[in-house]
Amino acid sequence: MTTKRKLSDLRQWVELSSPVTLGFAGLSLLALLLNTLTGGASNCALFSVYRFSPGDLLGYLRLVLHVLGHANFAHYAGNMSLLLVLGPLVEKQYGAGRYLIMIVVTALVTGLAHIVLSPGTAALGASGVVFMLILLAAMAGRSGGKVPLTLIVVAIIYLGGELAGGLFGQDNVSQLAHIAGGVCGIVFGMIWKGRPDRL
Repeated sequence: MTTKRKLSDLRQWVELSSPVTLGFAGLSLLALLLNTLTGGASNCALFSVYRFSPGDLLGYLRLVLHVLGHANFAHYAGNMSLLLVLGPLVEKQYGAGRYLIMIVVTALVTGLAHIVLSPGTAALGASGVVFMLILLAAMAGRSGGKVPLTLIVVAIIYLGGELAGGLFGQDNVSQLAHIAGGVCGIVFGMIWKGRPDRL
């Protein structure tokens, strides 16, 4: 059996959709493997966000790339489990181009929020993007002005957890940065409400 035939048979059973979502998950996994191989050096250099001097060119890249970094596989799996469920829905609704813009803008907003609110610590991970997806999916799922109850429950669980962590935990600023991701989702939903045109 040729390789071409095998790929054709695979396409009958597996839908190769959501390139931005799958690409994000794949790049995050590569970043995690690289971090493991470098003993944490790659997360420090590229895949976490922290205050930097204007002359630090990598600092500007970290403002976006921090969403690809994860501390360990459990951290990665926790974020990707929701991203892989919600991402394809958003990508299909708004198109790959807009979805990619949403990810980049959310990365910048959460990165800047972290630098401003917690200048002495580093942050990494896709949870800000996940919060954006949760609230954007809730807004996109409205029918006749109604929001699905399941998405409300998920939003309450995640945002409630972040607020509780902010009030009672040690790292309350990182929760505020995650909430900034949720705010991005609301803003995107309002900006592109009723206009899910492909970019």
